[in-house]
Amino acid sequence: MTEPVDEHFLQQLALLRDQAPADRPPAPDEDLVGLFASQAGSRHLDFKARELGKRGVGFYSIGSSGHESNAAVAAALRVSDPALLHYRSGAFYLERARQVAGSTPLLDVLLGVVASADEPISAGRHKVFGHAELSVIPQTSTIASHLPRSVGLAFALERGAQLGVEAEWPADSVVLCSFGDASANHSTATGAINSALHCTHQGLPLPLLFVCEDNGIGISVRTPSGWVASAYGDRPGLRYFTAEGTDPVECLRVSREAADWVRQHRVPAFLHLRTVRLMGHAGSDVESAYRSRAEITADLDRDPLLATAKELVTRGVLTPDEVLARYEATRSEVDALAEEALGRRKLGSAAEVMASLHRHSPDAIADHTAQRPPDRAGTFDTPPESEGPLTLAQAINRSLAEELGRDERVLVFGEDVARKGGVYGVTRGLRKKFGARRVFDTLLDEQSILGTALGAGLAGLLPIPEIQYLAYLHNAADQLRGEASTLSFFSHGRYTNPMVVRIAGYGYQKGFGGHFHNDDSVAALRDLPGVVLASPSRPDDAAAMLRTCVVAARVDGRVCAFLEPIALYHTRDLHEPGDEGWLAEYPRPGEHHVPIGRARVHGHGTDLTLVSFGNGVPMSLRVAERLRQQGVHARVLDLRWLAPLPAEDLLETAEATGKVLVVDETRRSGGVSEAVVTALVDAGFTGKVARVTSEDSFIPLGAAAYHVLLDEDTVETAALKLTR
Repeated sequence: MTEPVDEHFLQQLALLRDQAPADRPPAPDEDLVGLFASQAGSRHLDFKARELGKRGVGFYSIGSSGHESNAAVAAALRVSDPALLHYRSGAFYLERARQVAGSTPLLDVLLGVVASADEPISAGRHKVFGHAELSVIPQTSTIASHLPRSVGLAFALERGAQLGVEAEWPADSVVLCSFGDASANHSTATGAINSALHCTHQGLPLPLLFVCEDNGIGISVRTPSGWVASAYGDRPGLRYFTAEGTDPVECLRVSREAADWVRQHRVPAFLHLRTVRLMGHAGSDVESAYRSRAEITADLDRDPLLATAKELVTRGVLTPDEVLARYEATRSEVDALAEEALGRRKLGSAAEVMASLHRHSPDAIADHTAQRPPDRAGTFDTPPESEGPLTLAQAINRSLAEELGRDERVLVFGEDVARKGGVYGVTRGLRKKFGARRVFDTLLDEQSILGTALGAGLAGLLPIPEIQYLAYLHNAADQLRGEASTLSFFSHGRYTNPMVVRIAGYGYQKGFGGHFHNDDSVAALRDLPGVVLASPSRPDDAAAMLRTCVVAARVDGRVCAFLEPIALYHTRDLHEPGDEGWLAEYPRPGEHHVPIGRARVHGHGTDLTLVSFGNGVPMSLRVAERLRQQGVHARVLDLRWLAPLPAEDLLETAEATGKVLVVDETRRSGGVSEAVVTALVDAGFTGKVARVTSEDSFIPLGAAAYHVLLDEDTVETAALKLTR
């Protein structure tokens, strides 16, 4: 069945036959001819995606029809300018590929539509616009989630150049980020644009071109007329450009002006590209349910492909018949390539699907962690292993300094981390030692903090951002879920997000509590495929585990979340005041490697295994001592890693005693203990298992917190019940 937009194009083209000029110029206008080729290719890809979907052999039909004017933006930029694209950027993708000899963009897109493993960027995992040779970084269709990364990349390209770190793209690159008018209203978008302006207000270079492709509607919700111009047309510090998508000459001219402005001035600009959405939101969208027939029909006259065809004919570059011939030749080419794509192989196993998610090189990580930093004397006045026993906060501080001194690509940043040295002093002294280019404060926006990290990793840097409190992470969790954890998946490992996100969290903090500063919800972190979740308890483990995470990011491009127990930052004692049982010596490089997914056992008791992590470890050790006095001999397993769980060590210690009590300071529902018990069951453990947890509650202020947080008496009572 022919699409109405196809019929309308052919009808309007026929009407142009009488308008073609008699005299033609001696040479064609290559810009418009090439532009038409990319636009026509994108249009026929949309037609074919819908057809394949109806046949049940195609799996993605959010098309680009009506947005083909974005090909002009591609023409205005260099192939080496990194692009993070809106999901209606088919013409941009084809126009950029047209500039690279040997590219096969029509086939590439069709391979994505039919989910073929031969698709060049995601290998059939999802239909995305992406290609490393085209500097197109693949993005999913999560609304506006790529804008913080684009800000981070523009920032990091400049910062990396200042630090002498070579990136994949030239130093004078412009970062392109496109999105729709509905996305422009999303808090992620407004936050990212604010972050960009916050940087330029301080004089920080940020070469970023925002392109808002405004078609006036988001699925079925209309964008008020004039809204985008009103919201972004007069923002201080943001140069505003606008072009009408039905005028290809204007689109080319304005796009070049915008790109040249950003490249010359190294500041962000906003290109408002007025477009139209043709053929509805997606293949399953019944547009007539929320738009009148007259409105839908009227939009056909705003077709940018038709506008380019008319321009070619009016200028005498091509006749209507020549335009038609090119249009139909593209249709035939897409038809043939679609059949070829259908014959290509598909992903054949779970292991193949997940291959790019769990890259892990334990031997290489161990070798790297054993290497002594080249100039420790320039990092430390006194080697930290000579300082004597340290607190958790001190150990993390020294480990951060070690990594900053080891690798000039490492950046440490977040709210209050630089001048103040962190709310709890964990980053104290780092800015003074390593300078404001590598240790710096950010604005108070977690999405921007993580976006900076996402961009920095792409630019060849190794970011260690801090999220001030665990509760604050939930403001920006999609930057980990929808962006960080998916990039290697959707790029078949070609792009990664090397980063270590430090997060202060858990409960039991005294004097400054409440549910924002005492948060025990880690469920949003535990189920992110491929993300490493470290949860140190002791100072020596914390230093070594941070070292492991940084190396895993460097070697395998891993995303690591490093969850630090606030209540243990400055804890010194374990059993009684003054015993200093929770201090530990700083581990020398190479002498205390903690592999990802390996636990630590305290004691050799044979009656019971207490399994815990974070604050639960010192709690369990104290309970173990009380149990010993009652004739019950327990060992304590510190998980240390919540993802991946140390299943092998867990089963071994469980079988050593035959009885397991999981001591879980997080909530009963969605807490860590659910995964621990399940792991034991899956492994065939037949002994006794019980768990104690905190309540399914937010944590209140003051003494009321201890009504809902797990306490030692509850642990001891459950342990005695299990062993008698």
